[in-house]
Amino acid sequence: MIIETLTSPIILFFVLGMLAGFARSDLSIPEAMSKAMAIYLMVAIGLKGGVAISETGITQELLLAGAAGIGLSFLIPYPVFFLLRKIGGLGRVDAAATASHYGSVSLVTYITAAEVFEAAGMPAAGFMVAVLALMEGPAIISGLSLARDKASNEKGDLLREVVLNSSVVLLVGSMVIGAVAGREGFEPIAPTFEVGYRGVLALFLLDMGLIASRRLRETRSITIRLASLGIAIPVVNGVLGVVLGTVLGLDPGTAAILGVLAASASYIAVPAAMRLALPQADPGIYLSMSLGITFPFNVVVNIFFLSWLAEALV
Repeated sequence: MIIETLTSPIILFFVLGMLAGFARSDLSIPEAMSKAMAIYLMVAIGLKGGVAISETGITQELLLAGAAGIGLSFLIPYPVFFLLRKIGGLGRVDAAATASHYGSVSLVTYITAAEVFEAAGMPAAGFMVAVLALMEGPAIISGLSLARDKASNEKGDLLREVVLNSSVVLLVGSMVIGAVAGREGFEPIAPTFEVGYRGVLALFLLDMGLIASRRLRETRSITIRLASLGIAIPVVNGVLGVVLGTVLGLDPGTAAILGVLAASASYIAVPAAMRLALPQADPGIYLSMSLGITFPFNVVVNIFFLSWLAEALV
């Protein structure tokens, strides 16, 4: 699994992007292309998840995994907030905003892990894309409760921002389309979303590597303690997710993916919500930690560790 992970073109393209960014290369991916690749990946994973649900139906496993995901998303921000305050030295608003990122999820981390696990012969259940969608929003509510009186009163706008966020709309919408169409209806468009999927993911991770390294290089807000928390938090959260998935009776690949979701940190949906609800929070802190530290660590190291743990617990 280590060899397959470290020699995977998907991971190596991410490493290339990180190295190019740290070396101050002029390599870049046009923003329009990056957005197009993100849309493609979200639609592809949503369709595949929907088709899988059409074949299995609403199972007990799906309901248990969904409940576990929502619970993790709600609860994770609270201990993370405490650690950021006591060890990281952050103020209440910055700690609350950052903690909400760690309760939510990263789509790209999920996609990368699902691809790596499938290549290693331990695929996750397709319904986990539904769990991914369910875990996008609860952490935002927890983060705002932690910020207390500092939170914005524009609750209606915030709810709209969360529910109609582009990633949520594409994921849920594509999943519904896949579930309605089923395997037979998906077949005519399957080549578009299966043949080119790995190549697009590799290029997208190249871009993510560039962005992550440049974010780290430019920030002045991250201390050694915060950087350490950016690594320790996903390890603890990931172990919690894997153990919970195993206790619920999920297979190793699905339990590992639940761990990956718990370990990941949002850098798309939650930043958009925080800009609206907590504009006084410092983006240099929560974006640098989630995208510059936790995302690379998860992709290069934590995905393998959590898959090993899931198999060890069987």
